Amino acid sequence: MRAIWLREFGGPEVLVPGTAPDPTPGPGQVSIDVAHANITFVETQQRSGRPGPFRVTPPLIPGNGVGGVITAAGPDVDPALVGRRVVTATGGSGGYAERAVVDASAPIEVPTGLPLDEAVALLADGRTAAMLIDTVGVRPGDRVLVEAAAGGVGSLLVQLAARAGGRVIGAAGGPRKVDLLPGLGADLAVDYLLPDWADRVRAASGGVDVVLDGVGGAVARAAFELLDPGGRMISFGLASGEWSPIPPEAATARQVTLLRPDVPPARLRAYTEQALADAAAGRLRPLIGQRFPLERAADAHAAIEARATVGKTLLDL
Repeated sequence: MRAIWLREFGGPEVLVPGTAPDPTPGPGQVSIDVAHANITFVETQQRSGRPGPFRVTPPLIPGNGVGGVITAAGPDVDPALVGRRVVTATGGSGGYAERAVVDASAPIEVPTGLPLDEAVALLADGRTAAMLIDTVGVRPGDRVLVEAAAGGVGSLLVQLAARAGGRVIGAAGGPRKVDLLPGLGADLAVDYLLPDWADRVRAASGGVDVVLDGVGGAVARAAFELLDPGGRMISFGLASGEWSPIPPEAATARQVTLLRPDVPPARLRAYTEQALADAAAGRLRPLIGQRFPLERAADAHAAIEARATVGKTLLDL
């Protein structure tokens, strides 16, 4: 089968097209013919060899999220699973390939009427967005600041926060991204690359009640200063590449709660199922900004790192 190999850490060019043996499902496993592979920012960090909780060891086929059709079932697995359209995590690797083998309990069936590419775009990002909104508890009337609002997770957060009754302020980097935000449900859209972006938010809303931080660094610090007493802040990404946590004592002094998701695996699966159901019902729309054929996985990683992407990036097989 066709696959992308990571044999050494480095820039996007270390992602090299090649071949690999077709995987065979063993006991308790199924094989999936992959139609689309999900790319996350974390995978670009893994490829570069940056230290972190999700470090990988080459050589391997990267990729942790795919969508396709189950084509084979291993021993002791219900053969009725064959033919189902599913999305699934792969366990940390093996996603950038034509076929993947996973535990039979891992795949989630895609609801009827939901295109497979949209389901893949929601596999990780939909789960994350639903979890974040649930954790911060957006209430009607809350002023909600979403950073990196034109990204895969951020674009979903804008929609979910608006659906919960929040007054959404979307912050994104650059005019192209900012222009997308009103169509997603943002009441105000600002460019956080401009030095006065926080002043614009303050002038328009007086402050905010919730910060969903997908950028980190100076943007996160400025967003924290916009929170009124009783506000809540949670982080979900580092689009700036800089981790700069808010000191707990600073949060206490300003009567702000810093939140961190603590969700059991079973609940994570439920969040994914919720996102897929919402999309199938027309209540949630993933923003698929760009697609690349499998062989151009290196170009996909380069585009993500250059901040040239909007929404979700997929590999199409």
